Amino acid sequence: MRSLAADAPKKKGPRNDLRTLKTLMPYLWPKNALEMRTRVIIAMLFLSLAKGINVGVPVLYKMAIDAISDNTISIVVVPIGILVAYGLARVMALAFGEFRDAIFAKVAQRAIREAGLKTFRHLHKLALRFHLDRQTGGLSRAVERGTKGIDFLLNFMLFNVLPTLLEILLVCAIMWGLFNFWFALVTFVTVGIYIYWTVAVTDWRLKYRRTMNKMDGEATTKAIDSLLNYETVKYFGNEEHEARRFDQALKSYETAAVKSKVSLSMLNVGQGAVISIGMTALMIMAGFGVQDGTMTLGDFVLVNSYLIQLFLPLNFLGFVYREIKQSLTDMDEMFGLLERETEIEDKSDASELTITGGEVIFENVSFHYEPARPILKDMSLSVKPGQTVAIVGPSGAGKSTISRLLYRFYDVTGGRILIDGQDIRDVTQDSVRSAIGIVPQDTVLFNDTIYYNIAYGRPTASPSEIEEAARLASIHDFVRELPEGYNTRVGERGLKLSGGEKQRVAIARTILKGPEILIFDEATSALDTHTEKEIQQSLREVAAERTALVIAHRLSTIIDADEIIVLEKGSVVERGTHVALLEQKGTYEAMWARQQEAEKAKETLARNLDEGEPVEEPEAAE
Repeated sequence: MRSLAADAPKKKGPRNDLRTLKTLMPYLWPKNALEMRTRVIIAMLFLSLAKGINVGVPVLYKMAIDAISDNTISIVVVPIGILVAYGLARVMALAFGEFRDAIFAKVAQRAIREAGLKTFRHLHKLALRFHLDRQTGGLSRAVERGTKGIDFLLNFMLFNVLPTLLEILLVCAIMWGLFNFWFALVTFVTVGIYIYWTVAVTDWRLKYRRTMNKMDGEATTKAIDSLLNYETVKYFGNEEHEARRFDQALKSYETAAVKSKVSLSMLNVGQGAVISIGMTALMIMAGFGVQDGTMTLGDFVLVNSYLIQLFLPLNFLGFVYREIKQSLTDMDEMFGLLERETEIEDKSDASELTITGGEVIFENVSFHYEPARPILKDMSLSVKPGQTVAIVGPSGAGKSTISRLLYRFYDVTGGRILIDGQDIRDVTQDSVRSAIGIVPQDTVLFNDTIYYNIAYGRPTASPSEIEEAARLASIHDFVRELPEGYNTRVGERGLKLSGGEKQRVAIARTILKGPEILIFDEATSALDTHTEKEIQQSLREVAAERTALVIAHRLSTIIDADEIIVLEKGSVVERGTHVALLEQKGTYEAMWARQQEAEKAKETLARNLDEGEPVEEPEAAE
């Protein structure tokens, strides 16, 4: 799977780790947030105190050892005092570290929340073109990894790696001050070689980690895609096919994971060798120092304590460095999503759409997804307030594109679209979409209750308003008969409901929204004849005083339309009322004749089946 941040135009240049960190900084030092900034300052203060005390702890340990080994000093008072100070210092270092974490926790979690929320909002602002091409599983993992990456980066880089590097410098300075330059040099070189080896091998190992993540994302995407299309998998008996596709991704993950584990063992062996050589050299130097009297037994222990204190956190450097690099990569992917062009943006001086009647005009509109494949060509239509205009035509004629353009999911490539005389490109997208309601052909419901799905049309609606919308959509009685009524959950994408039930929920949702302009995109395509007639009457009542645009396949549903537009290959070839178009004996009349013939054939088929006579299946009409 390709990186989700790599396929769309970016607002800025190529990203790198430094730029990713710069993108993160405003979340850690937010504007007009005095509390968050104060917390950052206090956390840094506690961090400094914790590290300062931590570096001083081995010195107290050295003093205790020297006091115990010195027979001229009271064995009761001095060592106990130093040891108590040693214990208190360790407790204080730990306490300041915990205080730092407690104070900074709100800053970190607020940064994660703000970054995740900003990404989520931006994804909803992206054009339909992006969402038609997206891979839902990979996209959700990109956001999830990005937010987790922020959490890891803040906790380990800010409070682990950087303080440890500072502690190394302090220890080298103390070694130089207390003993001599060579102790500081050997310590610095040992730590330097250790860090170089860790970083170099970890960088080499990252390719296996990236492959693991890529295959993990691919496996997740395939699994989610397969489960979302559960019925299709069952229809074609392709369970094993889906299992093989999923296993292929898991197999690639397995191979990369094994290589990652083997290379980790090599990294650990090298780290252990560097630590052992460095510590052995320093302990030998300290041993000679004690022997020739230039160092005390406490100094010997001090050197050992500092080395152990340094190398304990460095033991995790490979893991921390790898995870930091991965976190930066994950954050880069998430921030890359934020830099995708939204494509459809409001003008800086865009005003709110003012509805005075709901007149819709398509004025010489042309549109293409790709220049080589035009969808609409110089198309014009007008829907007066209170009128119902139907659009018909063969598949691929551009019927559904009209609703997408009216919703401004895309901008026209020629001409303009007006609502009450206002070009929809000059007003805000939110105000345009709030004025329009649609019942789509492919109804997708949220995995929640029927009540929630109807209320989605207007979340502030009262229960009585929701029930009234359900009555108008002829679904209220059905819902009341369910054991849990309106609290019945509809399942993933509404799979627990039939096609007709889903369609009626969608109709109720749109009725509840109460828009001035209505679009019915094959709104009754999934309903039986009896229910269709019921809902057609309800839709007529709802659309009586509203502007209505009906995209239809079954011509019998739009014979009462004020005007019918016939589209063919993106152009208007006929227009007029049902009667007038039949009289023209053109494209519409031919479509009508085919559908009437198909309906008669179906009736004959049903009658013959009832009588037990052999029949031939009629051909489907357009």
